[in-house]
Amino acid sequence: MIGLPQSTEFNKRIPKQKFYENLTVSASLKQSFVDQIKTIYWRNKIAASTVNIAEGTDVEEIEVFEIKLTGENIDEGILKQMDKEIPYHILFLLEHEGKYQAWIGYKEEAQSGTSAFKVNSYYHTDWLQVDDLPVKMEGLSIDAVYENFVRQIAGDSLKASNQESLKDSVDRDNRRQGLQKQIDKLQQKVRKEKQLNRQMQMNTELKALNRELDELT
Repeated sequence: MIGLPQSTEFNKRIPKQKFYENLTVSASLKQSFVDQIKTIYWRNKIAASTVNIAEGTDVEEIEVFEIKLTGENIDEGILKQMDKEIPYHILFLLEHEGKYQAWIGYKEEAQSGTSAFKVNSYYHTDWLQVDDLPVKMEGLSIDAVYENFVRQIAGDSLKASNQESLKDSVDRDNRRQGLQKQIDKLQQKVRKEKQLNRQMQMNTELKALNRELDELT
């Protein structure tokens, strides 16, 4: 799929129950697995052992999972649970009625010093034909391939300048999203506020937030 070398093909079906048998998984998340997922396939394994590129420093392998859905929506908790259970980086290809979405999380090692990972943000494409997905294996190391996957899928959200690292790009995007939420809430308050002096005060705050947002974009 997505033009990956034949040497990376794995093509193993994974029972979806494998991801929610854990007793700590909530009943609502288990139900999401049951209701939203038809089948899960482990399609590819991208590693130095399967492609002729250098090993990564931060990324050991990238697994490609195809998830066939019952509808167009997915509970993000499903992807987080799969990312939690599998100690490698994952590219998700969601399929519904012949169309695909590519999803990927910015996944990094937890600060605890264990082999655990945490996912800070997920990015995804629109629903497209599989050949139209903006996902290409590019890079001279596994780290570079992973970074390019994230940037390709995120698009303008992680558009970098001045050789910004992927982590810095993700942190900047998270700050941008947080500022936008603050701006949206404050704009709603301005519309509801009846006192002129209070409106003026909030508009001053809005201008400051918008300036800060402009600096991040």
